[in-house]
Amino acid sequence: MSEYALTNDVRNAITYQSESIVSKTVFAGEHAKVVVMALDAGQELSEHTAAMPAAIHVLEGEAEVTLGSDLHRLKAGAWVHMDANLRHAVRAIAPTTLLLTLFKKGTIA
Repeated sequence: MSEYALTNDVRNAITYQSESIVSKTVFAGEHAKVVVMALDAGQELSEHTAAMPAAIHVLEGEAEVTLGSDLHRLKAGAWVHMDANLRHAVRAIAPTTLLLTLFKKGTIA
């Protein structure tokens, strides 16, 4: 029998907090970790890198996402994949919910 994880609406797994960034791990497995994040308007994840490939899916709201030297304005429905060690940053234009997937070593990403 195969194992699986199900969340009917990951947007409901977390609530916004005024002038804050809130995150919750909704899945942590052998090959990936999935985190839902709620950023209030104006909140920012400063430029950083991840040691593994990652993907960001904007579930609701709007954010400016810097990927390397490129700046993108992303709205609900946008999705981006990032190679390991890519410098990136996120700033919420409006209250924004993101789904972050971190792909662990040895997985296809």
